[in-house]
Amino acid sequence: MTQRNEPDGAVDAPVEETASPSGGVSRRRFLQSVGASGVAAASGTLVAKRAEAQTPDAPADAATVAAAVAGSGDLLPLQLTVNGTLYKLRVAPNAILLDVLRDQLQLTGTKKGCDLGQCGACTVHANGVSINSCLSLALMHDGDSITTIEGLENNGRLHPVQEAFWEHDAYQCGYCTSGQMMSAVAVLKDARIPADDHSVREAMSGNICRCGAYKNIIAAVQTARGKMGRTG
Repeated sequence: MTQRNEPDGAVDAPVEETASPSGGVSRRRFLQSVGASGVAAASGTLVAKRAEAQTPDAPADAATVAAAVAGSGDLLPLQLTVNGTLYKLRVAPNAILLDVLRDQLQLTGTKKGCDLGQCGACTVHANGVSINSCLSLALMHDGDSITTIEGLENNGRLHPVQEAFWEHDAYQCGYCTSGQMMSAVAVLKDARIPADDHSVREAMSGNICRCGAYKNIIAAVQTARGKMGRTG
């Protein structure tokens, strides 16, 4: 496993703030710290550990939670193993996994489509499980192993799913293809999903193809099933 240290995430220019009348955290700082995604609730483990270290018997108020999440300089450490490479990053508390992969790690094969978790273009694997990376806070995956479309090939050899998509021309514009492939790999690895076309179609219903290449996509998945069976 290789290891890389990446530059910090982008930080907005400093904005002058006014302290709250009580001398606590200002409203501006609170909103900046928590962020639009409600990160304070989502990064529960991190917040709990930091808040608990102060007064274990007293519940943390909003200012304490915001300060715990914000950390030093509004950036927090994040360690990810992506496609077998270890990255040590610093990201904003509200950084989304999809944006970290695309913008900081330059792994642009994972696409941003709807940005609402409805199209599946952003599908990646986290510890072997397919997820919509546009819905996942990066900090929730600290220490996780992430696989993107760039990580499917093995020493220059295409994954059976990639080969099958090419053989069946299972795409038109190609924008959704990386997400379709990542979902297909997850489906083929899940022994609970039956092998018939209807079950495959249902299992991949979260991946939308606006070009309508569904027939060829299903055919590609079934061909890949045979390839993976022959290769073990």
